[in-house]
Amino acid sequence: MTYGSGWASVAVMCLAVWVEARAAPAVTTELSGRVSYECDEACLLPGATVPAGKYAVVSPVGKQTVQMIKQAPRLDTLDGKTIAVVGGSFMAGITHPEIKRLILTHHPTAKVILLNEIGSAGPYPGPGVRRDAKDEFQAQLKEMGVQAVISGNGGCGLCTPKETGSSIAAEHIGIPAVTIAAPTFANQVYSTALNNGVPAPRAATYPGAFSAHSPDELIQNTRDVVWPQIVAALTSPITETELAERRKAGVRDPKERVFAGTIDGVNRFFTEQRWSDGLPIIPPTEERVEAFLKYTDEPWDVVVGVLPIAYREVLVWHVAVNGVMAGCPPEFMPVLIAYTKALADGNYRRALASTHAWTPYCWLNGPIARQLGMDAQQGQINEPRNAALGRFINLAMMNLGGYYVKQDRMGTFGYLMPWSMAEDEAACLKMGWEPCHVQKGFDWNQSTLTAASALMWGNNLTPASHDGEKIMEMIAWDAVEKGQFATGSGPRLPNRTVLMTEFVARDLARTYPTKDMLEAALIATARRPAYERAYANYWANPGSAFPSRYTMDMHVRKIIRNEGGELTPPPPWMEKAAGPEKIYTVPVMKAGLTSILVTGDADRNKVQTMPGGNSATIEIKLPADWDARMTELGYPPLNHFFLKR
Repeated sequence: MTYGSGWASVAVMCLAVWVEARAAPAVTTELSGRVSYECDEACLLPGATVPAGKYAVVSPVGKQTVQMIKQAPRLDTLDGKTIAVVGGSFMAGITHPEIKRLILTHHPTAKVILLNEIGSAGPYPGPGVRRDAKDEFQAQLKEMGVQAVISGNGGCGLCTPKETGSSIAAEHIGIPAVTIAAPTFANQVYSTALNNGVPAPRAATYPGAFSAHSPDELIQNTRDVVWPQIVAALTSPITETELAERRKAGVRDPKERVFAGTIDGVNRFFTEQRWSDGLPIIPPTEERVEAFLKYTDEPWDVVVGVLPIAYREVLVWHVAVNGVMAGCPPEFMPVLIAYTKALADGNYRRALASTHAWTPYCWLNGPIARQLGMDAQQGQINEPRNAALGRFINLAMMNLGGYYVKQDRMGTFGYLMPWSMAEDEAACLKMGWEPCHVQKGFDWNQSTLTAASALMWGNNLTPASHDGEKIMEMIAWDAVEKGQFATGSGPRLPNRTVLMTEFVARDLARTYPTKDMLEAALIATARRPAYERAYANYWANPGSAFPSRYTMDMHVRKIIRNEGGELTPPPPWMEKAAGPEKIYTVPVMKAGLTSILVTGDADRNKVQTMPGGNSATIEIKLPADWDARMTELGYPPLNHFFLKR
């Protein structure tokens, strides 16, 4: 067998299977016992022989590590109670005063404390993480004698965990709480609280999108729909049925066989358990998983990380299981471990639950990319090996990290499938540019994986010039146009990855001898008219709409004051339209936030600018006898792929 070709035939067989996808449960419930639909129970015993055409498979999910708290009893009444109404997301400036009015109308002896008096906890920190905001909020709750917390409003994939954090913080010190959320975000309230040790979280569902409703609608819905749910959530006792519905049970032994059956039965079972993304998988039998373990020196039961957001204990074993399922060849194992370590990085991971649908992806640098045949040319993300690594990312998000669409990955229109790439370092060498990993301090012949996320794919720029300065100006304009969220209404200084083909990079390198020099020129040139930025941010604010008393003119002045506004000549692409007069502009790029990769079809003049989230670069660690193991598969030794400078 050469280059893992035997695995490709299994993948083809698997892709021929039609998977009957079923509706996912509202909150993930992991397998609590052995189940067999298609094979005798004896097939599940360790070492038992499995009939031809059947597969005995293991679970891809590690055990959850967060211990559940014992929640305090709910209140018998709101009369005479001190109640904190906190959170500032999604029209809370209208809904929260109405909640205060309702409390005092129905319970005149109650006391209500609002956000500006007590603050909030922010996202609840994971095990071993200290966050001052949470500690200060809990201290304030105790000092003010708070007996119930109402938090909201959850209307996006990032703000919902933030507002749920105040409820979790309250529950952890024995104070009943409820989180207000839009319908599709109630499940995220439940999963976020469960993942942080609250066994029976409570949510009050607002009927629709907060920011799409008028002030009158917001008040009416709060009064008629949300208020009764708040009262019930704070006063109805927690039942055993409720606890059972929310409870999670983990598989006891990582090597335990959890199902035995045909290939389509395995696929159906994994889809029902939410262990698959619904596309066909390679059945993760113990034998196939063991094949992956040959390509790492780490023992199978070593913990790679306890990964948020579900805080699952991920073993080397679980990484291998998901690699099998994705159709990766076994020799990808060091790369898969590197991505799993990147997934533990909070800066990289932070945006991956957002409604704006940051799609995770990665690129490889160093000789391992060339040895494994990771494509860096035309059509690279569609090449089988690149695509298999992208599929692993999708499964790792679910099974290793605990991210589920409609529960913790809240993309309004969904997500692209993750992808993977490689930088063309030979092309970098020709023009004297350092590849990405060398810019980060690694040696040319070290191997790394960089995990990143993108808000868009495609929509390439095609510079029709060999003038380096003009190409730079076009890329700067592209960066201005491709901000964070449409119209650039979100944060103005996002991370970006800029892909460029070899001859575009060559022409740029004649004017900008290093990538750092190119980045500096882009930062100086990529400026946006302040009025345009203010208009986008005012009318397409990612959260709450601005109140009418806060005018557009006021916002323009705020943008100029707070976002580095300066009187400058118009950007090059506006010179003729704007005239010679200086205008107020704001920068859209900042040093250190842009990764520039030379990659893609060298016979095409293309640049792609992708705004996204933070990245994490991880060294790919190879086993001591890597060359011997790879020689058995027909690969040349690693040093055959070194670049000589």
